[in-house]
Amino acid sequence: MLKKATIFIAMSLFAFSAQAVDVPISGTVQSRCVITTDTPGTYGNPNAYTLTTSASDGGVEPIVRYDVTLADAYYAQITTPTSFSTSPSLGDTVTWTGSTSVSSVSDATGMANYDTNKTTFGQTTQYDLTATGSTWFKSTSIATYGGNKAFPGGNYAANVEAVCVAQ
Repeated sequence: MLKKATIFIAMSLFAFSAQAVDVPISGTVQSRCVITTDTPGTYGNPNAYTLTTSASDGGVEPIVRYDVTLADAYYAQITTPTSFSTSPSLGDTVTWTGSTSVSSVSDATGMANYDTNKTTFGQTTQYDLTATGSTWFKSTSIATYGGNKAFPGGNYAANVEAVCVAQ
């Protein structure tokens, strides 16, 4: 019995004298989805109360390119503007509308259903990037001022937000 008690006490002492160390592990993940501005947008001003990116109204639709090297791993989320990033002081409400669609693809077969299968919520359009390659998305943006009031003179700018979201 004395032997068992001695062994128990010795083991208890060793257990309390043990040390623990956390060893860090780190790494960097490079996204396999790259977003590039292909064409910056420009607002046309077809009448006093409308700014639009429509080419028929003197605007230029912004185009963004997504390059994906890993299929079925990302969503493209593109949000058209809901406010100006730069504008003169506006005393009335601006109503925003916009949409996004596929402009061009590098893989006509693998990316053929992107527009058909897109999901839209609010001003955001989401695409499931199911194929590798490049896809160009164009966005329209229309800003209408205060129930057909004239926009004040000045510089106006807004941003389309393009994001890769990992699935």
